[in-house]
Amino acid sequence: MQHIKVLLVFFLLCSASKSFSEDDVNADNKRSLVVIVNPTVPQDNISTEDLRLILLGDIRFWEGGGLVTLLIQAPVSWERDTVLGEVMKMSEPQYRQFWISKVFRTEAASGPKVVLSNKMAEILVSRIPGAIAFVDNAEVPPDAKVLKVDGILPGDEGYPLVFK
Repeated sequence: MQHIKVLLVFFLLCSASKSFSEDDVNADNKRSLVVIVNPTVPQDNISTEDLRLILLGDIRFWEGGGLVTLLIQAPVSWERDTVLGEVMKMSEPQYRQFWISKVFRTEAASGPKVVLSNKMAEILVSRIPGAIAFVDNAEVPPDAKVLKVDGILPGDEGYPLVFK
């Protein structure tokens, strides 16, 4: 049984880790989270507060209708750590407990869908209507629908999802 646990931990660490190159960070050693959505999502812009409300499960439908399907990286990924720590101001255990409580109180049918990589997020976002995910700026698919955040595109001055 112990070998299975070790293999599971190894698999999670390997699948969530990535090697970094100079292209992954800008001149200030900062990285950005980019919000990608399914092409059927009617919005082109989202506020940081609405992103937070989606992460909390409080916004469940897009403005034009359609269910929001939140895809979030697996624990130990940079994307998830950044979303939870910087955007949500929560630790991993706090976020997990939050969703367990929300489902237990029947305020949500289930928690966010976990993806193991940016590539998996890209594939699922393209196939699930209403899907939304956060990916590393160095791994944004060329054909992805990228949302402006607070009216600003990733890479532009003042983009709110830039982190060390």
